Amino acid sequence: MKPRLDTPATGIIVTGGASGLGHASAEALAAVGRAVSLWDLDAEKASGAAKALHERYGVVAEGIAIDGLTPESWDDGINIHLRPLALLAKELLPDLAANPGSAIVAFASINATLGNAANPIYTAAKGGVLSLVRSLADRLAADGIRINSISPGQIRTPMTQPAIDILPEGFFEKRILLGRIGEPEEIGRVVRFLLSDEASYITASEFVVDGGNLSSQRG
Repeated sequence: MKPRLDTPATGIIVTGGASGLGHASAEALAAVGRAVSLWDLDAEKASGAAKALHERYGVVAEGIAIDGLTPESWDDGINIHLRPLALLAKELLPDLAANPGSAIVAFASINATLGNAANPIYTAAKGGVLSLVRSLADRLAADGIRINSISPGQIRTPMTQPAIDILPEGFFEKRILLGRIGEPEEIGRVVRFLLSDEASYITASEFVVDGGNLSSQRG
């Protein structure tokens, strides 16, 4: 029953790792000794975040800049939120298969279930993530690789903070059973669990981390 959050001892690639949920996930992993590679659009932020993690936790950490697209059209949105999961899984398959205990965690969203008229591209892409994870789980299992998804609710990140600031107080909280906005580290801890041997018999699953938003019937 000894905790195994620090195993397997393989390094982790964290896309979007310089800020928000990506950075929170990287920090949670670094805190238990996992090496992390932060892939982000912003080279300077990725490098700075990696350096800070190395200094704080003494782990191997690197920041790598990656090219990306702006969600200005349907194709761009799918390319950002869905396409990389399939292509990265394919490219990394040999390395993952060669390291026992390897796993992938993909970010979906509660919008994939709720639907969101304000952003149908994002909503559709995140729904695709849920389906793709189930499909990939079937393929990757042959090589002993697990894959799961996390669907966050309202989390206080640089992307959501402007909306939190401009909307009336309690706008989001009124529909959340726990009555508060989530914090990035609360997502990071779930990522860490799913990438560890603690979750060795979990694959093809969606983990909803939303403080009770999806199940709420509050108006």
